[in-house]
Amino acid sequence: MFSFVLNSVLLGIGLAMDAFSVSLANGLNEPEMSAGRMSVIAGTFAFFQFLMPVLGWICVRFFVETFTFLQAYVPVVASALLFLIGGKMVLDAIRGGEAEDSEQGVSAGGLLVQGIATSIDALSVGFTLAAYRPVMAVSSACIIAVVTFVICLFGLHLGRHFGTRLSGKATALGGSILLFIGVKILLEYAIR
Repeated sequence: MFSFVLNSVLLGIGLAMDAFSVSLANGLNEPEMSAGRMSVIAGTFAFFQFLMPVLGWICVRFFVETFTFLQAYVPVVASALLFLIGGKMVLDAIRGGEAEDSEQGVSAGGLLVQGIATSIDALSVGFTLAAYRPVMAVSSACIIAVVTFVICLFGLHLGRHFGTRLSGKATALGGSILLFIGVKILLEYAIR
């Protein structure tokens, strides 16, 4: 049981790194973010980090051939979503939309896209959970979600702290972080 929990925690840490970076960018972009909003953002990332491994587990158990075909496109889709969001943030900063964006922060739709983009690689974790019974697969996904939530809250706090100090450059920096993550995902995909 200990090794199961430890393995799930380590998976959660590994999978949460992209969500941490995006949380950091969101905190930079919105330095006056309330605790409730931080919980919603971290909760969104945690939800998708829970959902994707479960969907991956289901795909392996029931739709292996279809999922194998689609797996090649997962990194490309995640990168494209991050490029769209990050590029828009950088362009807004260049065009002078910094003040307006930092007041309202990421939109609900933008948060949804961020949640999907940062957790889409967790879909493949379902393969590693394939040998688990349903209860164990869901339990592992729950542990991953809790770890993600905690790590994302930390990223939001950190970003918020530095966002106040970097007020005029926060949106451009946050967008650059998202673009960097997109490039990283594509490079990892190309190296495989």
